[in-house]
Amino acid sequence: MKKLLLLLTITLTLSCCNKDDDNNTDVLPPVTQTGAGTFACKVNGQNFIDTSGGYFNCFYQFTGGEYYFGISGSDTIESLISVTIGTYNKEVFENETYQLIENLNGNAWAGSSFNPNNTSQEFSTTNSQYTGELKITKLDFTNNIVSGTFWFDVENPYTGETVEIREGRFDTLFTQ
Repeated sequence: MKKLLLLLTITLTLSCCNKDDDNNTDVLPPVTQTGAGTFACKVNGQNFIDTSGGYFNCFYQFTGGEYYFGISGSDTIESLISVTIGTYNKEVFENETYQLIENLNGNAWAGSSFNPNNTSQEFSTTNSQYTGELKITKLDFTNNIVSGTFWFDVENPYTGETVEIREGRFDTLFTQ
């Protein structure tokens, strides 16, 4: 009887262990529209959650007769160290979806920085082959809140492999 009780205790103890004890077990923050200071996505299925504590750079500005939006989050998933989304001379509106393509006049685009060996860094952007979407879900000029969702693909400049950015979301304050 003691052996059976010991075996049952060991079995229950082992079944309660977390098999994935790395820091990637955090869930992505919820999709919100309150200016919560969040930026997150999945990079090839792994959670990418901004590590700057909500102080990442986000702006939506009208400069020189042109509109520019930009937001970037930092974390490290393999060699990828940042995710950036922006527009180049493109006005954005709440509840609109934008194709993420080349970083050219009149477009929305996205990209990622890669640093595989901590000595060199390359930036890769969306283009005609690697595309995605950005949806602005809230754009509040009174409280300077911008929220949105996104996904895109980008090429790893070191390996040539496609990196999938999925389930992206941000909710933060922006500067004008």
